[in-house]
Amino acid sequence: MKASDTAPLDPTAAERPPRPAATLVVVRDAPGGMQVLLLCRAERGDHNSGAWVFPGGTIDKSDAQWRAYCTGSDDTAVSARLSLPDGGLDYCIAGIRECFEESGLLFATDASGAQIALQGEAVTRLGEWRGPLHRGERNLGALCEAEGLKLDVDQLVYFSHWLTPQGRAKRFDTRFFLVLAPAAQTAEHDGAEMVAMEWLRPSEALARSDSLKLMGPTRATLSAIAHFDSAQALMAWARQPREVSLINPRIGMGHQGLRPVLPTEHAWAEMGRIDPLGHGTASYEIVPGRAVKLSAHVIRVTAPNASVMTGPGTNTYLVGGGALNEWAVIDPGPALPEHVEAILAASPGPVRWILATHTHMDHSPATVSLKHHTHAQVGGRQPDHPHKQDASFAPDRVLHEGERIELGPNITLRVIHTPGHASNHLCYLLEEEKTLFTGDHVMQASTVVINPPDGDMAAYINSLRALLHEDIDWLAPGHGFLMAQPRKAMQAVIDHRLKREAKVLSMVREHGPATLEQLLLFAYDDVDPRMLPVAARSLLAHLNKLQVDGGVSESTGHWRVTSKP
Repeated sequence: MKASDTAPLDPTAAERPPRPAATLVVVRDAPGGMQVLLLCRAERGDHNSGAWVFPGGTIDKSDAQWRAYCTGSDDTAVSARLSLPDGGLDYCIAGIRECFEESGLLFATDASGAQIALQGEAVTRLGEWRGPLHRGERNLGALCEAEGLKLDVDQLVYFSHWLTPQGRAKRFDTRFFLVLAPAAQTAEHDGAEMVAMEWLRPSEALARSDSLKLMGPTRATLSAIAHFDSAQALMAWARQPREVSLINPRIGMGHQGLRPVLPTEHAWAEMGRIDPLGHGTASYEIVPGRAVKLSAHVIRVTAPNASVMTGPGTNTYLVGGGALNEWAVIDPGPALPEHVEAILAASPGPVRWILATHTHMDHSPATVSLKHHTHAQVGGRQPDHPHKQDASFAPDRVLHEGERIELGPNITLRVIHTPGHASNHLCYLLEEEKTLFTGDHVMQASTVVINPPDGDMAAYINSLRALLHEDIDWLAPGHGFLMAQPRKAMQAVIDHRLKREAKVLSMVREHGPATLEQLLLFAYDDVDPRMLPVAARSLLAHLNKLQVDGGVSESTGHWRVTSKP
């Protein structure tokens, strides 16, 4: 999102409930593709001034009085659609009213049940209602009574649900509805609340975002509908049964200043944990060397080793505190002096333990330097295969499955052996906070490379399945932000690996006997060519698993499907 989304924060805003509102995304078919109606707000001295928006506004207390003037679904049906106990119909009424006030389009039927046409004298007659409705001098019920109209609520199709971030001075709980523009009506902005109007293709509006001030929900909605070829196709898709999830952005800080962060962004879950009231103190980016307090007992410091393989860098976690104020370092990271200095500076007390999840070169080499400075006890395991491993790692204590490390009163790390990415891979569960430090077992935004012989695909999947039974609320990965919904995240990795395995088996069946290099181009045809050398290692891991399972066999470097008797 851009700076147009920025608004002053109000530390007391979270104490006030958001105002219910409705927005209509009005679409039509036109030469060149589907168009959407956008209106430009008048300058009002707030951050929405001059924004190009869809018609809509807040629900008036009086809107519920006009339910009798609706045709189609009743309040019970609409409320069920919106996952509300009641009052759902009021969102439709408010959306229709606001759209008429702002654009002149009125979604209503006449006495015969036909959609009304606003042409000739009717345009002038009904248009005289718009200003008085907006000013509260007349009401929607009187309009329907005088003109013999019914509000056509079934024309509105529920599309999305947005909640303004906590911390904003004005907060809205807004339901977005898709609706086809009435064929026999012409839109015209009111000239007061809305000072300009355009019908634009969604992609065109997005391309003009430098000149059109688009707020976050508007931009996201345009992006979501831009790929539809026609308004009819969009409406047909929208009418199908589907779940509408709440979209609740959070305000975060970073190099773009304060801005809303969407639930689809990696930082979103972590921001809600460390800044629950939306004061704008959480960051939407990971900055190497910056200490981030994730809880009273967890601090993250990220190494300056960002790359295509490490993402924003390798995370080092400090875990401890309490009455003793003693700390453990999980994954010291690469042997970079500036990173070791950042760890030491971030630790609120003495470092008593250094724990490695595994001994790949981006996770454990700083152990030697950190131990030199702290004299801490080193815990971890040696790999079964030393190739491309950290030869300097020498644990004082070899850790085993199920061991508990007491860092202080009610601060306990439990060791979980999770082979797969590496034979010596360990995860550490902070039991009191239900936070699992995953190393490279689960990563954010990318899949883990399984590199034989030390990497083992069958062991990796089995380790993931075992973790599904643990009581975990958060994942603290070796690369990226904190991750919520750990079971969902781990099941997604399992599903992805099994889907890839099925594709590998299908490619062996179709192209075998074939070499690994030949199979790679088919089994990983969806991967950036630059990443194929890395993908080749995971392909070998999949083939090794399939060979153990009896699905494929290898001879003279060629893989084929195993013949069944």
